[in-house]
Amino acid sequence: QVQVAESGGGLVQPGGSLRLSCVVSGTNLREYAMGWYRQAPGKERELVASISDGGQTIYCDSVEGRFTTSKDIAKNTVYLPVNDLRHDDTAINTCTHNNGDDWGGGTQVTAHS
Repeated sequence: QVQVAESGGGLVQPGGSLRLSCVVSGTNLREYAMGWYRQAPGKERELVASISDGGQTIYCDSVEGRFTTSKDIAKNTVYLPVNDLRHDDTAINTCTHNNGDDWGGGTQVTAHS
């Protein structure tokens, strides 16, 4: 059974940064892609970033250049540093395994003065 657990969210001023982490078990990060989705109140869920089994990354246009994702296979962990946060980045961020087969419970990112 695959388990996914995010952490690292919080409340920051606009322009601040956080580092989200996603610890996974029951899978092999060398073989499966991982992704980060977010959903703001009243908005549809959107794919923010993903990292393939081989380490290739993609980002949505609104976070390109501000967010990044990486993985540490030995620690079974995927990271998403989120930089220069804007009010519109406020959302629940959720880590997903293998294109939506498994989901974490989400971690809240809030950028607010």
